[in-house]
Amino acid sequence: MSRIQLLSPRLANQIAAGEVVERPASVIKEILENSLDAGADKIDVDVEQGGVKLMRIRDNGFGIEKDDLSLALSRHATSKIKVLEDLEAVGSLGFRGEALASISSVSRLTLTSRQAEQDNAWQVQTEGRDMEAQLEPAAHPQGTTVEVKDLFFNTPARRKFLKTEKTEFRHLDEVVKRLALSRFDVAFQLRHNGKVIHQLRQADSELEQERRVASICGSAFIDNALKADVVAEASGLRLWGWVGLPTFSRSQADLQYFFVNGRMIRDKVVTHAVRQAYADVLYHGRHPAYVLYLELDPALVDVNVHPTKHEVRFRESRLVHDFLFRTLHRLIADMRPQDQISEGSAPVVAELQTQQQPVQQNFEQNRMAFRSGVNSSGGNGYSAPAYQPTSTPSGPQIQEQISGYAALHPQPAAILDSGVSAESEVEHEQCPPMGYAIAQLHGVYILAQNDQGLIVVDMHAAHERIVYERMKQSFEQDVVRSQPLLVPMSLAVSQREADCADEQANTFKRLGFELARMGEETIVVRQVPVSLAKGNIEQLIRDVLSDMLVYGESKRIEQHINELLGTMACHGAVRANRQLTLPEMNALLRDMEQTERSGQCNHGRPTWSQMTMADLDKLFMRGQ
Repeated sequence: MSRIQLLSPRLANQIAAGEVVERPASVIKEILENSLDAGADKIDVDVEQGGVKLMRIRDNGFGIEKDDLSLALSRHATSKIKVLEDLEAVGSLGFRGEALASISSVSRLTLTSRQAEQDNAWQVQTEGRDMEAQLEPAAHPQGTTVEVKDLFFNTPARRKFLKTEKTEFRHLDEVVKRLALSRFDVAFQLRHNGKVIHQLRQADSELEQERRVASICGSAFIDNALKADVVAEASGLRLWGWVGLPTFSRSQADLQYFFVNGRMIRDKVVTHAVRQAYADVLYHGRHPAYVLYLELDPALVDVNVHPTKHEVRFRESRLVHDFLFRTLHRLIADMRPQDQISEGSAPVVAELQTQQQPVQQNFEQNRMAFRSGVNSSGGNGYSAPAYQPTSTPSGPQIQEQISGYAALHPQPAAILDSGVSAESEVEHEQCPPMGYAIAQLHGVYILAQNDQGLIVVDMHAAHERIVYERMKQSFEQDVVRSQPLLVPMSLAVSQREADCADEQANTFKRLGFELARMGEETIVVRQVPVSLAKGNIEQLIRDVLSDMLVYGESKRIEQHINELLGTMACHGAVRANRQLTLPEMNALLRDMEQTERSGQCNHGRPTWSQMTMADLDKLFMRGQ
């Protein structure tokens, strides 16, 4: 056998480069992070042939001292951390001290830098086959320029694994986009083969930040996104950014950016929390779009998990998971149709929510008749009967109904004295966000008119969501009813799963399950929820325990119950080809304005769509 011996510095650096430098995009990431750590507020990136031939990054940061230039190309040499305590609370993007050494071992690297107090700049050059750095004076403004030429020129095997120029540049471009989203206070410029690809200026105001997000993620994203900014004072967590509407879902997870203390990361806890927040409103197989920023104490997150620093480990992963889920879940739930309609109806929305004046009795009766209540007697206690329409009202009845709606939106005295009819004043002055119904199309869609134009509502999908949300509220307010099993179910599990079942016994009991431990690797199920008695209890328990071990909690039981309630709501909602009267259609529109997540049905399909007057004019080429 060969004897143990120390590796040469060149070979050791090339081994490290295999972890850190995968492709040109990896080089750009490491150097840009160094520029940001150096306090730069302007960074220029020049690349040729997808970065394989040339990558040049120039910044206006603090610069590097002359005596430190050669040391900067050595392994495990860094200015970011000094003692172990610094590693436990890393506040910078880079800290390992491996990037420049690894890059210089597989390329021809030139590092030029000048500090503000220096008379001139200094430059150090090195090549992969010759690790000796050559220091010489140079002309350069304050800041640093790193020039990387002929990547993998001395490792032909690695170079063969590179893809086409177009593919490599796409990966490189994605890295620049991520870092540009992470730091709005820094200007970025990217050129490829002499052509300017991105010219991003500093974005200090909220409007400028939205413009940068739109330029990177597309204007359609920012037009269909909710702004989030929530702080949990007790835990010191803050989540802010933009969350795409459920209707703006993607077929791929290609528009998901999540940053922790300014660092782009990929984490299964984060992904799981976001996915759960969208569970009730996302169409099957679709992915949400978001640009989110989580800020927390650096001591609560471990970034020293992987050499590329893409992965992190939260010290309180369950706390982070709960915070993300509850914040995003509430943000999506609070979205109402009026929030997606132009700002012209915003004052009306506020007035609708604060209006306390009485409504005529007939209007309230029609409104309540349309709602499918929850029948608490018989079966499992959550049946939603199908909607039964009333007879078609006469002209005076319709007029009385409209007057009932008008009572919700009283007019100023000046308008009432002007002799304007009740219908016109409701229509033109205080029209609700979803407007008023004007017709029903083929027994499937409701056509409504609001201040912006025409609204088309899928009446079955909309009513399905309304019934579903009410059934969930009723279920949450009631105690989950359980039934004992005639023959207790014995499950063989691992010791970790059995320990988890013991620790989470109260959680299972709250959800209607009674578990008991019968041995080191055996648990017994004695009671199950009535609503899930016919389901696959064994598989559900195993999945819940698995989730609890990985994420700290599980929503599978609630999801199974919600699926059952969703099916019941679907069967209980008003069906297609059911002729509704105008008052009944208007009652549905009012309920949509007050119901959580009313923009999507239980299956994630949209429930309504707006066509503005401008859209209609464009359709018929009016004014052209």
